[in-house]
Amino acid sequence: MTLLFGKIRSTPLLWLLVFVPIVLAVELARPEAHTLLFLLSVAAIVPLAAMLSLATESVAEKTGDAAGGLINATLGNLTELVIALTALAAGQYALVKASIAGAIVTNALFMLGASFLLGGMVKHVQEFNRVGARFQASLLFIATVALLIPSAIATADNVDSPEAIQTLSLMLSLLLIAGYVLGLWFSLGTHREAFASAAPVEGHHESLPIGVALITLAVVTVLVALVSHVFVASVEVAGAALGLTPAFVGFIVVSLVGGAAEFASAFSAARKDRLDLSVSIALGSSVQIALFVGPLLVLLSYAIGPVPMGLDFWPGAIVMMLIAAIAAALLTAGGRSTWFLGVLVLMVYTIFGLTLYVLPPVQ
Repeated sequence: MTLLFGKIRSTPLLWLLVFVPIVLAVELARPEAHTLLFLLSVAAIVPLAAMLSLATESVAEKTGDAAGGLINATLGNLTELVIALTALAAGQYALVKASIAGAIVTNALFMLGASFLLGGMVKHVQEFNRVGARFQASLLFIATVALLIPSAIATADNVDSPEAIQTLSLMLSLLLIAGYVLGLWFSLGTHREAFASAAPVEGHHESLPIGVALITLAVVTVLVALVSHVFVASVEVAGAALGLTPAFVGFIVVSLVGGAAEFASAFSAARKDRLDLSVSIALGSSVQIALFVGPLLVLLSYAIGPVPMGLDFWPGAIVMMLIAAIAAALLTAGGRSTWFLGVLVLMVYTIFGLTLYVLPPVQ
């Protein structure tokens, strides 16, 4: 624990942890101050993301980059899951679906592109395990196809049967969750050797003991969940005051703030020339959203939602998710990256964000 406290004292970013008790106290004292709570929750999530990054990197050094990426993706997606569950219980299905689509696109494009850019600024050319990356990209593409089918078929064939679309969504959700479990068994079990890092980690830096790292992960995860609850309770009102639609809030704002923990870990790993971990986090998180979190929300809507939720998205989200999945497959096929490749990927993500802001979908 001494090492942990020492890192907090020596890292100015972690001093922002003071905002965690502040935002929780303000939420109790002034729950109607939505704009203030929104700003405080963002300020609190940033240092929590940095703490999560620190603990995850320590765990990844003991488990390997594949498992480390899975751990970070799982804990990082907790924020999106909490936000989506809160919106699901309130019947805000437009926000839920926008957060699902946004998380897939943000992780596959923004996180991956920024990792390429930051890593390329440190090293001329970086390499990563293309077998593992192509595996994750393939899973993402297949999952995206399953997410798009209900909307695409209903639109192309003029199907006007909400019950049929809901039944198809339920069946696809069960299939995707089964595929996710089998994918974990394949990558972490039967073919684990194929997902080793492309190059050994050079150098040595002081990391947290595995016990301290796991305790830190558990505590920070709980705090992230609490702060995320405050964030989602205030983000809609704050977004409306700023003239932002639920689609933009869910697709861009929720995805960027909710993925802060994963971003911190992926960007830090890329600058340390551990691009395997960055790619594993970025693609693994997108796959987990598409194969597990999205389908899980469909199943949970039967229990906590006003009505069951389907996997039908608006046409713009369909196009963006499909482009993100194809781009991820093409970008990771060679197993090499440079900073300019990251710039190109970030340009695609910026195009999506500007389009949603200027031409919001009709919900």
